[in-house]
Amino acid sequence: MPVVVELLGPNLTEQDRQDLLKIYADAPEGLLTSEQSITTLIEQASQATHLLGARFNSRLLGAAVLKPEATHWTLSHLCVRALTRRRGVGSRLLDEATRLATEAGFPLQLQGVRNELGVLALIERAQKA
Repeated sequence: MPVVVELLGPNLTEQDRQDLLKIYADAPEGLLTSEQSITTLIEQASQATHLLGARFNSRLLGAAVLKPEATHWTLSHLCVRALTRRRGVGSRLLDEATRLATEAGFPLQLQGVRNELGVLALIERAQKA
């Protein structure tokens, strides 16, 4: 079964919330500062329907915030559970964000923790595309 990337709306299930807390608990240092900031991020992003989730077998493995701006769209807070990293989940999130931004007629900009190797690899991949 493939990883499916979807926009998560304001009607998150309790399991989705638990999965998102686990995803962001594994975040690289500097991405989020506390459990409270994780909860705030989840609530704000899901209410605005700008939260992308990567799902496998009905469980979320990764997430990112996709924010439309006036001149571009920004992808931030990209994070994948530590147990699932290096399996293409982050790439799937990036691909879907790129597709959505392109369909809307805007370029996508990535925002992340610059010293995180996984984020650096995704940024390099996006710049080549």
